[in-house]
Amino acid sequence: MSPVPPSDSARPYHHGDLRRAILGAALDVIAAEGPAALSLRDLARRAGVSHAAPAHHFKDRTGLLTAIAAEGYALLAAALDAADDLRDAGVRYVRFAREHPAHFQVMFSPQLLRGNDLELTAARALAGERLRAAVSSVSAEGRGDDARLAGVAAWSLAHGFATLLLSHNLDGPVGDQDPDEVFHALTGMLFRPGRP
Repeated sequence: MSPVPPSDSARPYHHGDLRRAILGAALDVIAAEGPAALSLRDLARRAGVSHAAPAHHFKDRTGLLTAIAAEGYALLAAALDAADDLRDAGVRYVRFAREHPAHFQVMFSPQLLRGNDLELTAARALAGERLRAAVSSVSAEGRGDDARLAGVAAWSLAHGFATLLLSHNLDGPVGDQDPDEVFHALTGMLFRPGRP
């Protein structure tokens, strides 16, 4: 008589990359329903693991959202690092928001995050450094006397456009046009083309 194979419940559970699976499921929920709909218990169910498994990686809901924000800032820093100039950095910022809407939403909701998290603060600082580098690529004549305020202006323009785009407030004005091209044209209207 051959031995009876163990039942599914008797087999030890193995998940290749539970942390990544939980992050992916969380990003899906946030993109569809917003961060308020996020529940570690629901994410565990979606991943097919015990309800305590996500807490092993993230401790709590705030830890999970903080990990998402840190990952988002790292992705944004990488996108900005490849920019040719300030206008290109703005286009890349808008593209990042479109391609990573859940990250984008969480990154700029500080009330949801553990602000003193080292991974988050390092990733946020790197993204800020990339934006400042793009601003410093503009001549002093082009950016004015205050480089810090020029950075705030550039960030405000890109962030505002991205936020309006993601919330569908620009569906009419942008229509079927490529948002990257629309943003590039918008910056051309506001800044003299002769300036870098």
